[in-house]
Amino acid sequence: MNAPVNLEDHEALAFSLPLDKIDPSRPELFRDDTVHPYFRRLRRDAPVHYTAESEYGPFWSVTKYKDIMTVEVNHKAFSSSSQFGGITIRDRAKELELPMFIAMDPPKHDIQRQAVQPIVAPGNLAKMEGIIRERVCTILDGLPRGEEFNWVDKVSIELTVQMLATLFDFPQEDRRLLSHWSDCATALPMPGGLIENEEQREAKFREMAAYFINLWNQRVNAEPAPDLISMMAHAPATRNMPPREFMGNLVLLIVGGNDTTRNSISGGVWFFSQNPGEYAKLKANPALVDSAVPEIIRYQTPLSHMRRTAVADFELNGQKIREGDKVIMWYLSGNRDEEAIEEPERFIIDRARPRQHLSFGFGIHRCVGNRLAEMQLKILWEEILKRDLKIEVLGPPQRVMSPFVHGITHLPVKLAA
Repeated sequence: MNAPVNLEDHEALAFSLPLDKIDPSRPELFRDDTVHPYFRRLRRDAPVHYTAESEYGPFWSVTKYKDIMTVEVNHKAFSSSSQFGGITIRDRAKELELPMFIAMDPPKHDIQRQAVQPIVAPGNLAKMEGIIRERVCTILDGLPRGEEFNWVDKVSIELTVQMLATLFDFPQEDRRLLSHWSDCATALPMPGGLIENEEQREAKFREMAAYFINLWNQRVNAEPAPDLISMMAHAPATRNMPPREFMGNLVLLIVGGNDTTRNSISGGVWFFSQNPGEYAKLKANPALVDSAVPEIIRYQTPLSHMRRTAVADFELNGQKIREGDKVIMWYLSGNRDEEAIEEPERFIIDRARPRQHLSFGFGIHRCVGNRLAEMQLKILWEEILKRDLKIEVLGPPQRVMSPFVHGITHLPVKLAA
């Protein structure tokens, strides 16, 4: 079908199309920020919905909060293992599979996750707080005044890659490699895109692995240290990983440590520019930053979906899902579910239960670094408020063309001189 160009057209189309013609996975719907009407229709009329034909093959869409939770916690019926297709809607050829602990089922998932869990233990987070604040201050104080710049590049990416480099004890002078590898890992292959084909992506993975193997060899022969490479090098569960599993876990930790925080930092600036009343509320009461941060993360939903594969027949909300079916949990839709969240389409920074969102997943696969992501956002907004920075957004964000990473690549802003 020919895609309409504006949101009103999509509203009309989403509610007039026959249900079997709705495909919420089309990447341009995410690039153009026009996917929400389709999710509203599915939540209303077909909360567990089958798309027979799409760019990614047939799949089930799970769009309501409580149904997503059902799938999340039932890993006996719904597998995230890479041997069945992993965690994204897009299938990879068998030989290109990247095993990683998020794409594993218990017990292997639990053992590998425990190897890196100490990085976000409360004591370690407390130590990081000072480092993050110092970096946030340096970044904010170094921003140009009175001229246009890209907030995503100067703030969102810069803060997250500095933090990621610290977590890996990775050379800070090469930190931009981390965001580059993250983008290459999640980009849809397309002509003229960051990645044109899977061969290019594999070449980037090999480049990343070669760099990290160097770091691994240094750490494995040294005393255990509190960084992710050392933790994996010394933990029995990860010490002898095969090369592709090492590569897969690197991709997971880089993307996980980069995308959630980066896109929420960008989204927050955009949401406040569109909701000046909420920003006035925050300025009047800076303590509201504690509830504003999870609301930003809900409203942005940095990963639109996670995928599971049914490993047994299962009835979900009246629909019979068959063994082998691809099941997509649309977090982006669950986070706007009227039955689970009051006035979900509105950005409200003083919600009574702001952490009631799906952006970090739920159950055994809940994001390892969720508290660290929140801490970076909290400190950033505290320091913006302290400086009374006047951030003028000069145009709408440019978004990632992907049904997986719900990201922002460009946000033009100007700070008052």
